[in-house]
Amino acid sequence: MTTNGLAVETRALRKTYRSATGRRVVGVEGLDLEVPVGGVHGFLGPNGSGKTTTIRMLLGLVRPDAGTMRIFDEPVPARLPQVVTRVGAIVEQPKFFPTFTGRRNLDLLARAIDAPRGLVDTVLHDVGLADRQHDAYRTFSLGMKQRLAIAATLLKDPELLIFDEPTNGLDPAGIREIRDTMRGLAERGKTVLVSSHVLAEVQQVADTVSIIARGRLLASGRVTDLVAGRAAGAVRVGVREPDRALEILRAHRIEASLDRTGTIHATGVSDPAQITWVLGSNGLYVHELIAERADLEAVFLELTQGLGPGTVEAPPEGSRRARRRGES
Repeated sequence: MTTNGLAVETRALRKTYRSATGRRVVGVEGLDLEVPVGGVHGFLGPNGSGKTTTIRMLLGLVRPDAGTMRIFDEPVPARLPQVVTRVGAIVEQPKFFPTFTGRRNLDLLARAIDAPRGLVDTVLHDVGLADRQHDAYRTFSLGMKQRLAIAATLLKDPELLIFDEPTNGLDPAGIREIRDTMRGLAERGKTVLVSSHVLAEVQQVADTVSIIARGRLLASGRVTDLVAGRAAGAVRVGVREPDRALEILRAHRIEASLDRTGTIHATGVSDPAQITWVLGSNGLYVHELIAERADLEAVFLELTQGLGPGTVEAPPEGSRRARRRGES
C-alpha cells in the first residue's frame, strides 16, 4: 500500500538530450505526473511528446537531469531494486523463441524467474491465449504476440503494469483484444499505466489520464471530468472561405480555430444557429455545421491550440539562453 494513494509520482521531472548539432534538446520539462493506485491510467500525447522518455526514466533505463520520481512511495532509481518486483513493463517488443509454442516460451521464463509453474496456466487464461498456447510463436498474429508479452510480465504477479504504445501496428481486432486485456487486469486490482498517442482509443479503457505535449503536462484527472469540463458546445463548420470566416467569427467573440483541411472548429457555442447567422450576414454560407462529440481528442486539440509542433530546445551549456523548435 502507499500513503499517498499513488502508484507513480514525478515532480519537476526534466530530461534533455544532446542533438546531432550539439544543442540540448528538451525531452521532458518539469513534468508532474500522478498515477493513482488501481485502474487504467492513460499517459497521452503525440509522438515525440516525452512519454517513452518518462517511462524509461521510471524504469531506471534513462537518468533524469532533475526532479524526483516515486513508485509506490519508493524513490527511484535509488530504491528501484526494492520495488522492481512489483512492476511489470513492456517498453520494447520482447524476444521469444519463434519455433517454440507460446506455452513453452512462458514455461522457460517462469523457470528462469522461479515463478510457480501453475501460474503459466493462469496468465495464459488472463490474456485470452489458453486455446492457442500450443501454437508456435511464429504463427501468432501481432496482437497475440503482444498479449503473450503481457502474459510474460504477469508471471511475477506485478501490482503495476506499464505498457508503452501497446497497440501500435495492430488491426482493430488486435486493438480490442489488448484493450479488453488491460480492462480485465484493472478489474483484478492491478494498476495499468498505458502510453499512447491515440487518444480516442485510450478513452474507451482509461479511468484517469495525463495529457502531455512538448514534454509538459497539460491536463490530468478522471476521463469523465476532463471530457465534461472542456470542449463544451464544440461545432465543426464547413464554409467556402474558411480564413475569412475565421476572422469574422473571432470578431464576434466566438472562439474558433482552423485545421489543416480548412475546417473550422468553434467552441463554447450555445446555439450553432448563431454561427450560421453571423457568417450569412457577411455573405458566407455554411455547407457543414456538425456538433462535435466531446472526447479526449477534442480536449487535447483545445489544450494544444497555438502551441505549434515540436518540443522546446535548449541552447548548449554556457551559451545565451534561448528556446526554439526541437524534438524529443
